[in-house]
Amino acid sequence: MTRFVVTGTDTGIGKTVFSAALAQATRAPYWKPIQSGLEEASDSEVVARLAGVSIRTEAYRLVTPASPHVAAEIDGVNIDVETLTPPPGDIIVEGAGGALVPVTRTTLYTDLFAKWQIPVIVCARTSLGTINHSLLTIEALKSRGVPIHGLAFLGDAAEDSEATIAEISGVRRLGRLPIIAPLNGETLAHAFAANFHLADFA
Repeated sequence: MTRFVVTGTDTGIGKTVFSAALAQATRAPYWKPIQSGLEEASDSEVVARLAGVSIRTEAYRLVTPASPHVAAEIDGVNIDVETLTPPPGDIIVEGAGGALVPVTRTTLYTDLFAKWQIPVIVCARTSLGTINHSLLTIEALKSRGVPIHGLAFLGDAAEDSEATIAEISGVRRLGRLPIIAPLNGETLAHAFAANFHLADFA
């Protein structure tokens, strides 16, 4: 069974592209529990276009482009965290922003991850500052008893930073997804196959 949660060290680092690559490679369905901001293509729509996999409908679709707890308040929506349970079977779940993003005023994404106990893949950018952000994210997950499957780096190669994060944290390095241009299903599949081992996600 393929069941993973994809989280990140920050927002806008490429989690959705990695989620699409992983879903495409494993043929697992994709689920974004909460989508904030609907002016541009949603993350589910991006994954559907890139990966061509089954998409599970979001539990909440919020118009305001902001952290879920703020977007829900502005939109007049009450997020019931008890309803946020991943679908059964194979699934790639993508969180919002970084691992400590608030879902409500009292619940963080890491709290949900701890409840779900699904192995988490931490996506980390490779640019300056990634060591600090990555180690803080991993510490936050570990402190809540969240199982961590591994690290997926996103961006240009930064061998020393990538190796340092893996060594200090004790979390295995799964690979690095480079910047892909043009980005489409074919180029994404090629980049994932060239930089990751599918067996690591079995």
